[in-house]
Amino acid sequence: MDDAITIVSQQDARAALARAWPTISRECLEVLGSELHYQAMIYFALRTSGAVPVTQLGMNVKQWIPDVQTDLFKKFDLAKHESSRGGFEPVPDVVIFSPAVEGDWRRRRSENTLSSMLLAIEVKASERDRARLSWSELEGDILKLSAHRDEARARGHDFHPVMMVIDSAPTATERVRDDVRESVESLARSMEVEWLYAAPEAR
Repeated sequence: MDDAITIVSQQDARAALARAWPTISRECLEVLGSELHYQAMIYFALRTSGAVPVTQLGMNVKQWIPDVQTDLFKKFDLAKHESSRGGFEPVPDVVIFSPAVEGDWRRRRSENTLSSMLLAIEVKASERDRARLSWSELEGDILKLSAHRDEARARGHDFHPVMMVIDSAPTATERVRDDVRESVESLARSMEVEWLYAAPEAR
């Protein structure tokens, strides 16, 4: 981790993720845990194999976005109690920032964290008891990532969105159905959201 490389662009962030992905996919499939546990493993792999500086890598970053522009985030805002409306707060699972974030992604600095994002990852894992990840769950995160990026773009910023699925269940009947996986992967491509999928048979 002392060999961290300063990440200054989306290209740099994507390269860091590409370096870390073999470790992520290998190690996450060696254990069975919750999405939060896999998020921690992804963070560690990005720090070590990806060489992302500690001051540029956040987890579960709360970003309050006022005056939302996208239809999806407007829908989320309207679904809240009237007294709580006025914006929406996405919480991406793992984020690679530019150096401008200065190691500070507290909730009070949401404007700065939004403008500093280079890459955001949403994580889904097959941790359900006698159930699989569904189309609606995966579609929801892909649409949320796309809307989040559109909100950033509406403010003159941009980031690379990534949908990462750790389908680690030991039996095929607990993993995402092939037709669902192919369909949501196609959706992700159509929305320019990177799709990364790890499963025992895909190793």
